[in-house]
Amino acid sequence: MNRRSLGGVRVVLALGAAIVTGCASPPAHFYTLASTAAADHAEPATFAVAVDGVSIPAAVDRPQFVIRRTANEVSIDEFNRWAAPLGPAIARVVAANLGALLGTPRVVSGPLAAGFDPAYRIGIDVQRFDSLAGEGVAIDAVWVVRKAAGQVVASGRSSLGEPAHGDGCAALAAAHSRAIARLSEQLAAALRGAAGR
Repeated sequence: MNRRSLGGVRVVLALGAAIVTGCASPPAHFYTLASTAAADHAEPATFAVAVDGVSIPAAVDRPQFVIRRTANEVSIDEFNRWAAPLGPAIARVVAANLGALLGTPRVVSGPLAAGFDPAYRIGIDVQRFDSLAGEGVAIDAVWVVRKAAGQVVASGRSSLGEPAHGDGCAALAAAHSRAIARLSEQLAAALRGAAGR
């Protein structure tokens, strides 16, 4: 190969490297919800609880973070994602929070809930799961507590907001975890009230 051909190959390789580098996407970041509830130091519960499926709005039922911009505008962040589907993740965190709040390991969610024989079952319909960049989060949920036989013993609606302590999706994920902990506190109070009747 002569010098002229070698120079042309180098130019083509350099252009190819520049194109590949220019087209590279930023790395994706993945987030989870965490159990943050602490024991309330009340007498440990003697009953078992199953957290059944949690329904969430279709607009946020996706791996990507959905950021609310205005009342009618959201953006979908392709590079900031939930590590697991939100419905099962919320159920798992509520169950973990309830275990801590009630002082019992006898709280389950997910596949175990179907074959479990609990005293109480909880259903949660999350109707709002908003992430507001630089501000915080808002969650609205309707919930019901049933005895194993199906009788409703408690129900309610929770509207919860939490500020984000910082910028970015990590701060929003932490704020959602705190809001879910507050929802779990309301559920724990409902369960203790039902058990005391």
